[in-house]
Amino acid sequence: MSSSDRRTLLALLAAAPLAACGFAPAYGPQGGAGRLQGRVRMSDPTDKASFDLVERLEARLGRPDTEIYDLTYSIVTEQIGVGITADGATTRYNLTGRVDWTLTERATATRRAGGSVNSFTSYSAVGSTVAGLAAEEDAAQRLMHILADQIVTRLIAASGSW
Repeated sequence: MSSSDRRTLLALLAAAPLAACGFAPAYGPQGGAGRLQGRVRMSDPTDKASFDLVERLEARLGRPDTEIYDLTYSIVTEQIGVGITADGATTRYNLTGRVDWTLTERATATRRAGGSVNSFTSYSAVGSTVAGLAAEEDAAQRLMHILADQIVTRLIAASGSW
C-alpha cells in the first residue's frame, strides 16, 4: 500500500467518529455559523473601545444587511501598573478587559446566547510620551480584538443549537 493510500485511509478512519456524532463544520452546509454572517447588528459604539470591538465583530461576522439578531455589550477595562522601578516610576502596564454580551433574536426577543469574556494585554511605558501613548492605544485595540474574537467563537459554538 502506498503512503498516499495510507494517508487517505487514516483520514477516513479519523473522520468516521466525527460523522457519527453529528459533527458539521461551522461554516459548512449543516453548520450554524452561516446564519450569523451579515445578520448581527451590534449596539452603536460610544467610545474608542466600543468602536474597536464593533469594528472587529463586523470584520468577523460581516456588516449586517439583514438584521435578525441584536448584539448588546458592556465593556469594562482597567489599567494596572506591573513594572515599577526603584524610584517608583511605572515602566509597564497590563490592560485588563471584560465584555458582558447578549445576542437576542429581534423577531421574538429571545436571548440566543450571551456571557462574559475577559483577557488582558500589556504595553511598555518606557520612552517618549508619544511612544507611550501609541503603545497604550495599540494595547487597547489589541484587547478589544481579542475580546471580539472570543465573542465570535462563542457565537459560532452556540449557533448550531438554535
